[in-house]
Amino acid sequence: MSQENYLNWTEEKWREKLSPEEYFVLREAGTERPGVGEYTDTKTEGVYSCRACGAELFRSTEKFESHCGWPSFFSPLAGDTIIEREDRSMGMTRTEVLCANCESHLGHVFAGEGYNTPTDLRYCINSISLTLEEKPVEG
Repeated sequence: MSQENYLNWTEEKWREKLSPEEYFVLREAGTERPGVGEYTDTKTEGVYSCRACGAELFRSTEKFESHCGWPSFFSPLAGDTIIEREDRSMGMTRTEVLCANCESHLGHVFAGEGYNTPTDLRYCINSISLTLEEKPVEG
């Protein structure tokens, strides 16, 4: 990951870097359709990074099968890698998850759904927001 300050990037620069589909999700807080993302069912060991800036966000050791149609994680890599903020769009209150390095939209986090995970959280993340680097990770 470069030391570039992505927070100063213009929307024009983001449009040059990202595909239209990536831009829609990462910069306009869109959502990819359920079940279509390349990482929804991936079991590959590695680290998931922000597709927009390359910041490391999640490990495969925290990924679990939620059967919701998007990759799900019970914890981010470290607390300071993401930003959580209230999202009142779509007629409901949810918690949006953004990359702390570039403030790109990743997905949402949900609590108290009863999954058998250590945190009882489900970080529901768009595949198109991520890039997976295959490598061994410690659990």
